Amino acid sequence: MSRETTLAQHAPDLGVRRSSFEKTVLPVNLGALLDMAAIECGDQLLWNFFESGETHSYRRCAEESRALASSFARLGIVHGTHVGVMLPNITAFPLTWFALARLGAVMVPVNTRYRERELQYVLGNSDAQWLIADVSYRDMIDASLPGLGGCLSAERVIYYGADHDAIEGAGHGDTTLHWTNLLADGDPSYVPPREPAIDDLLNIQYTSGTTGFPKGCMLTQRYWLTSGLINAHRDGRRYRRVLASTPFYYMDPQWLLLMAIYQRGELYVAAKQSTSRFVSWLHAYDIEFCLFPYLLHKQPPSPLDRAHRVIRGNIYGAPKQLHAAIEERFDLIAREAFGMTEIGPALFMPIEATDMVGSASCGVPVPFRECKIVDEALRPVSQGTTGELCVRGPGIMLGYYGNPEATRAAFDGEWFRTGDLFRQDARGYYTIVGRSKDMIRRSAENVAAREVESVLNGIACVAESAAVPEPDELRGEEIKAFIVLNPAIERSDATLQQIIAACEAHLAAFKVPRYFVFRDELPKTPSLKIAKQTLRQPGCAPAGERIYDRVTGCWT
Repeated sequence: MSRETTLAQHAPDLGVRRSSFEKTVLPVNLGALLDMAAIECGDQLLWNFFESGETHSYRRCAEESRALASSFARLGIVHGTHVGVMLPNITAFPLTWFALARLGAVMVPVNTRYRERELQYVLGNSDAQWLIADVSYRDMIDASLPGLGGCLSAERVIYYGADHDAIEGAGHGDTTLHWTNLLADGDPSYVPPREPAIDDLLNIQYTSGTTGFPKGCMLTQRYWLTSGLINAHRDGRRYRRVLASTPFYYMDPQWLLLMAIYQRGELYVAAKQSTSRFVSWLHAYDIEFCLFPYLLHKQPPSPLDRAHRVIRGNIYGAPKQLHAAIEERFDLIAREAFGMTEIGPALFMPIEATDMVGSASCGVPVPFRECKIVDEALRPVSQGTTGELCVRGPGIMLGYYGNPEATRAAFDGEWFRTGDLFRQDARGYYTIVGRSKDMIRRSAENVAAREVESVLNGIACVAESAAVPEPDELRGEEIKAFIVLNPAIERSDATLQQIIAACEAHLAAFKVPRYFVFRDELPKTPSLKIAKQTLRQPGCAPAGERIYDRVTGCWT
């Protein structure tokens, strides 16, 4: 059956669908959602971490999350306790999340690619009292704990995958807490003394911003329940087999899991994203919904390109000239959407909107969300006029943890200011025009330019710097660093390698600039700020300027 035939058979009025959808009564918390699904689904598969072979049924997930919660409670992890979670894509991650959700504790997901400096910041900024981590990160954690000033001790780190003998042999003693032991010793019938409420805080989810270090978004149980429900039912279809291929410390696999639960479906989880293997996953596991990386279009054609059962693939930021070609090559319905960590889903392109293919529009507001576009004075603009997108609705973030100033700046009353520029057409569709925030989007990663600059500017030989995006066919954008050296410092390969080494020591790998340019000075605005727009403009480089490509190791 063709996509066109499928869509012609499913064209309900979006207003009717939205009105019906918003009458849904949410479960009181994530534990209640899981328990209801476990009663209905029992031994049906909930998730399959297919590269490691780890699987859980609905019933097993419900029982083990309760058992883990009981062991956490014995340790003193209770309602309101902040717990860092630094795990790769393994079943321990979602089980830990559900266990904390049952207790009303707060999860602080930690990017596993962080360096010491970044780890210290997130754990300290979030007031994490406990940390659950894979044992492979132990050396970095041991080195980071002293910098936290005693707010998190080694005795409050729970390790997954730790081998007792190996740890004791390394001189760590026998006091290490083991995640697997806590699970085995737990009570699968445990009920916490205090039932978490729907508006209780559940995650402090860090997202890169324009202030250098990321900010911690305070996300409630309602946020996650709403996000999962919206994504599960906004199309009016059932997606039984869902793929999650990005790390669980990002928001996407978390809402994809909840989406699968609402659909009473199955979540298939990859160890890590892979464009070369993505299509084979779709085929092997009969995936029906996924976040489809549009860069797959650059992969060599494969006999498996159309050998799958995907109904909808969400594409984000795909060049509009590629949209129709993606649908044709991969025989799927590719649709744009827009959301942020702060607000969850905000806009989606209806699956029936075949005439919007190639429009670059992000669609219309999802259920439970209202959107408007405003000018610099925060006044609504007329249709067709570009302005800042603002979003409101139940379950958006409470604010940035420990940062009331940033929270005040992000809101206009109930409306969250996205900082992104949009326009709305006469039919109500919203199209993103550009990002007003100083961000670099490298593949699936948001990198704050200021964070990169803070590391560069901390290097002894650097006087000042500027990080800007450089267009890239493979990753969308790469990071390009303009550097002014201190007087008497020679522009040499040795100096450059010293700068690169410092970046690699203090930044996650995806934040290290690919391109480096030396300048005598950087262009400035009248207020003496660095004029980054000038640096981004083609043709503004001095004659003969050389650019170093860290990947190729060559100057051009």
